[in-house]
Amino acid sequence: MKVLIMAGGYATRLWPITKDNPKALLPVGEKTILDYIMEKVSELGLETYISTNRFFEMHFRPYAEKYGVGLIVEETLHEEEKLGTIGAMKRAVDELGLDDYLVIAGDNLFSFSLRDFLRAYDGKTLIAVYDIGDLELAKRYGVVVLEEDRVVSFQEKPAQPQSTLISTGVYVFPKRVMERIDEYLSNGNRDSPGYFIQWLLEKGEPIKAYRFSDYWYDIGSADSYLEALKTLLKESHIEEIQISPYSKIIPPVVIKKGTKILGRSIIGPYAYIGEECVIENSDVSDSIIFRKTVIRNSTIWRSIIDEKCEIRNLELRKSLVGGHAKIQRGE
Repeated sequence: MKVLIMAGGYATRLWPITKDNPKALLPVGEKTILDYIMEKVSELGLETYISTNRFFEMHFRPYAEKYGVGLIVEETLHEEEKLGTIGAMKRAVDELGLDDYLVIAGDNLFSFSLRDFLRAYDGKTLIAVYDIGDLELAKRYGVVVLEEDRVVSFQEKPAQPQSTLISTGVYVFPKRVMERIDEYLSNGNRDSPGYFIQWLLEKGEPIKAYRFSDYWYDIGSADSYLEALKTLLKESHIEEIQISPYSKIIPPVVIKKGTKILGRSIIGPYAYIGEECVIENSDVSDSIIFRKTVIRNSTIWRSIIDEKCEIRNLELRKSLVGGHAKIQRGE
């Protein structure tokens, strides 16, 4: 069996913060999304590859070296050129050969052990499923109906979901299923794991489900990103910083080196502040602030602010600010 981590997308739903940064490498507390995945994968001792694109290749090279994994790079530089998940899986098979594959979406944060997941694998396609608990939310995902652990119905993004049980981004596809990717794609089917699973079920391929609870996040929106931070940031990580005696830090927070917390500022709870930021007379909570951003006389709540921004005299709530932006209200 080989492990394939899918990180070839351009994450357009999170633009502008992912225009120059791959989603899998976004920080969630002290670690990136990919770090969380790799910690679980490392327990398996299996040959592992990250599938990405030419545009983000150099971002992933250090991680491939750090974890001792391979890179498979598709020759795309833009969203409209990308292969898609099933196309990228085909490329992996062409490059690495037919095998059973554990396929993991690179924007997935999940609570279960991959060792436990693989113990449930018996040669049939296996998918990880999670009860999202809301029929309206279920419309965004692949909806699963089970008889015990057997999938009897699978509908990708249905208008009227039959359950709140959804497929997440972790799968095992046996060798015989990987062999059918060419057939699936050559018939003009949609290049998406959900539609591929739906097609397999319609073709009579047995599919099993591994149910888990606790937490799962598909980092596809600012809200899910911030919720993941709140779940996974358990304790503070504060590097070498300058902090005013009149400022206060409410844990848990991550504050990276070189940052200055000045004046009467309050940082936290649930704040990530990148390297060399300046926060002066400002409150920042439930938010992610990327490196070299300056925030003065402002309140930032439940927002994501990209690198090298300047925010002055503002109250920002539920906002997403792109890199190098300068936003201020009159002094």
